[in-house]
Amino acid sequence: MDITDVRIRKISDDGKMKAVASVTFDDEFVVHDIKVIDGQNGLFVAMPSRKMGEGDFRDIAHPLVSEMRNRIKDAIFAAYDKLLAEESVDSAEAPTEL
Repeated sequence: MDITDVRIRKISDDGKMKAVASVTFDDEFVVHDIKVIDGQNGLFVAMPSRKMGEGDFRDIAHPLVSEMRNRIKDAIFAAYDKLLAEESVDSAEAPTEL
């Protein structure tokens, strides 16, 4: 199964959740609401989940093998880094007011 598209929507610089991703597989299947979160040990990817009872969350879509999880994580982080780089270039090119 190939990752054929990754779309990133940046959320905020303020909170722990930095972005939300949608990942398309084989141009036929998409998973939305994959979160990019800034945790204690740096950025990580959280699969879409649903609250179950007393504060417990359960993934509603997730890879079954760690290799696929790593491929998804790497693709999301690459798209996130590209988005940040584009924002950096855009802000550097913006005219400064005097």
